[in-house]
Amino acid sequence: MVVGRHPDDRLPRPADSLLETTFAEGELPAVRRRLEEVARECGLTPDEAYDWVIAVNELMANAIRHGGGAGELLVWRDGDLWCEVRDKGQGFAVGPYLAPRERPAPSPNGGMGLWIAQRMTGGMRIESGPSGTAVRMRTPLRRPGEPLA
Repeated sequence: MVVGRHPDDRLPRPADSLLETTFAEGELPAVRRRLEEVARECGLTPDEAYDWVIAVNELMANAIRHGGGAGELLVWRDGDLWCEVRDKGQGFAVGPYLAPRERPAPSPNGGMGLWIAQRMTGGMRIESGPSGTAVRMRTPLRRPGEPLA
């Protein structure tokens, strides 16, 4: 399935993907299993793969909860492992999620998912506009011959 672009998209799309799918509530367990397979195929250790899957799951859960009940997932590799989660939610002001900050206080509306995902990966970028939100995360991969950290 080809994942569509938001009309206001400012994030370039990769040429090749390792995983492209849509998801909705009830489908996350199957997507997580596939994400773990991709992470291990890309050379992440079991602990690193677990952290990466948790981070991506947080983004997908946010898309379901705040972005219209469903989303799109794209995963690719270009020296690092990347994922992008898109939804059709109304969006938000981006700034606070991109800068390091203290752990947010728990609230009935959530608020910790992006904070958790940001800390479990190598970087995050969020684009939000009238047609939805795209969150892109990068996780460093070891280069050949590089020792485990």
